Amino acid sequence: MTTLTKDTRLHIRCDQDMRRLLDKAAAYAHMSVSEFVLRHAVVQAQSVVQAHEAITLEQSDFAAFLDALDAPAVGNPALQRAMQAHSEQVR
Repeated sequence: MTTLTKDTRLHIRCDQDMRRLLDKAAAYAHMSVSEFVLRHAVVQAQSVVQAHEAITLEQSDFAAFLDALDAPAVGNPALQRAMQAHSEQVR
C-alpha cells in the first residue's frame, strides 16, 4: 500500500456563511473540510484542464483530419518567402 506525502499547503479565506456551508457539506460526506474542499477542487480542476487540453471531433471531422494529414503538403509561396527571409536573418 502506497501513502501520499502531502508537502504543500493551500490557504483559503472565506466568509462565515461559506464556511458553515462547507462544514455542513463535509459532515454529510463524512470527511474533513480540507478533504472535502480538496477532493471537489481537484475534480473541478481536472474538468477545466480536460476542456482546455482535449479536442473532440465528430467521426466525419476526424476522418477529414486524418485525410489532411495523409495528403501531400501544398506549397505556400508566402510561407516559403518568410522561411527564406528568416533563414537569411538568423545566420
